[in-house]
Amino acid sequence: MQAMKTIVAGAIVLGSTLAVTAPALAQSKDGAKSDVIMKTEPGKAKVTGLVTARAKVIAIDAKERVLTLKAANGKEVQLPAGPEVKNFDQIKVGDDVVARYYESLSLELKKDGKALPSRTDTSDAARAKAGERPGAAQMRQVDVVADVTAVDAKTPTITLRGPQRTVDLKINDPEQFKLIKVGDQVAAKYTEAMALSVEPAAPAKPAAPAKK
Repeated sequence: MQAMKTIVAGAIVLGSTLAVTAPALAQSKDGAKSDVIMKTEPGKAKVTGLVTARAKVIAIDAKERVLTLKAANGKEVQLPAGPEVKNFDQIKVGDDVVARYYESLSLELKKDGKALPSRTDTSDAARAKAGERPGAAQMRQVDVVADVTAVDAKTPTITLRGPQRTVDLKINDPEQFKLIKVGDQVAAKYTEAMALSVEPAAPAKPAAPAKK
């Protein structure tokens, strides 16, 4: 839980408009697998989260390119399949959709940093080739440099001023906190990626022979 709070807080620092929670399918407690890993060393911290969820295609609106999916807990979700989802016409009712959602936030302390607060956004997308199973992958990355403008040992929190906003960030690790002072900078890298793949429907089980 604390690791995910760090991702959310970091996204606020970045002024990011990216989602910081898994998509609707991955929000289900049933049928979704979630892994969160946090690594720290002096002046550095990195949190990664991966959610894998499965759902079944129960209806297809070919004209509007919308799939109706049913998750393992029974919840139904409508998912638009944009132009990045190639080979849309191959998708059939009964197919399985596998969604993999990845978040990563790394923070690095820059002592007496001299750079101006800044933000850089990059994105990339990949899609299935002709003849392959339908699928798509999207990635967005935000790189930010923020100034440490205040340090409060009582809370303990630091105030970070990024290119778009200023926020207070609580530091629970006392060893990390004592390294930070006003005038330092924090370099943050936030990555969000999601991959969707469609798998063929499982073959129907043969009917049991009729009893005589």
